[in-house]
Amino acid sequence: MADQRYEKLAKVLVRYSTNLKKGEKVLIEHTDAPDDMIQAFIREIYAVGGIPLLEQKTQRIQRELFKCATEEQIKLIADCELYRMKKVKAWIGIRGLVNAKELSDVPTDKMKLYESLWLKPVHLEQRVRHTKWVILRVPTASMAQMAKMSTDAFEDFYFDVCTGVDWKKASKAMDPLVNLMNKTDKVQIKGPGTDLKFSIKGIPAIKCDGHLNMPDLEVFTAPVRNSIEGVIQYNAPSTNRGFTYENVRFVFKKGKIVEATANNSQKLKEILDTDEGARHIGEFALGLHPLIKQPMDDILFDEKINGSFHFTPGNAYEDEADNGNRSAIHWDLVCIQTPEYGGGEIYFDGKLIRKDGRFVIDSLKGLNPEKLVV
Repeated sequence: MADQRYEKLAKVLVRYSTNLKKGEKVLIEHTDAPDDMIQAFIREIYAVGGIPLLEQKTQRIQRELFKCATEEQIKLIADCELYRMKKVKAWIGIRGLVNAKELSDVPTDKMKLYESLWLKPVHLEQRVRHTKWVILRVPTASMAQMAKMSTDAFEDFYFDVCTGVDWKKASKAMDPLVNLMNKTDKVQIKGPGTDLKFSIKGIPAIKCDGHLNMPDLEVFTAPVRNSIEGVIQYNAPSTNRGFTYENVRFVFKKGKIVEATANNSQKLKEILDTDEGARHIGEFALGLHPLIKQPMDDILFDEKINGSFHFTPGNAYEDEADNGNRSAIHWDLVCIQTPEYGGGEIYFDGKLIRKDGRFVIDSLKGLNPEKLVV
């Protein structure tokens, strides 16, 4: 059964997400993924005439590598990976999750080396900007536990959200939101603990319709860098550098985070002190997936929660929705506005467009969950 579902998943990612063509080289970078899943992808790549390259990693080995890493070593690894990334047309990242806390005891200074010298040049600057890329998870017992589901129930959920959407139809339904955001100047967001104002004027809105993440369905832009004023209270957990942050709260003045608290405020401030851009926001996005309704502390799922938005400290997407912010981090933090999570309102140029997670203007009602379910 799993093999058949892997085959269906591989078809979506190879033929739709990356739209791989004959002769194109694609790197499959897989971490803690089962062999039969990777085999399904290799077969599908060959079926369309592509050329697969493979990189196999495990998070436990990565932890060992990071613990005593030096600047020279990380630069060497990054140089090698950057060379290979420049040789491929597409990249598929398949990430298993055996232990969500595997990196929790890696020293902060070592993770900073990785983020600034490896992650940033190889992925944020080369892969994101110059390849057809897509990231997905592996359905594991660990993820099922995070989602508070049985393993079998989570596998069903996983394959439903990845392959149970008519991606072309969903893509078309997102166009009115893209058009509206491209015309919008002022945004205001209200909710429990949140009263935030900022501008998105002149920064493009981009729809994510299954070509970059799987699962997908969000529309993102970026706030004008220095326009953000007010306070935001996130209500979804988020693991970063191996620690799970809860009740993250930011206060903004002239676009900069001037106050930051969470269940470990000191660790939070260490992330925000990574570089100057880490205290500014690089992305604002609305989550739209009809079948993802609650957080599981996995950002590929959580940022797509229907009725949510994410407001991201760190690097902006330079070639898509750029507000000029540069950072070694890009940390998607999620706030859910459905009634179960306290509700909330989003206004564009003073007009209410979404209340308690549901779009209320006619042009956007096609994005409400009952309209998107196949």
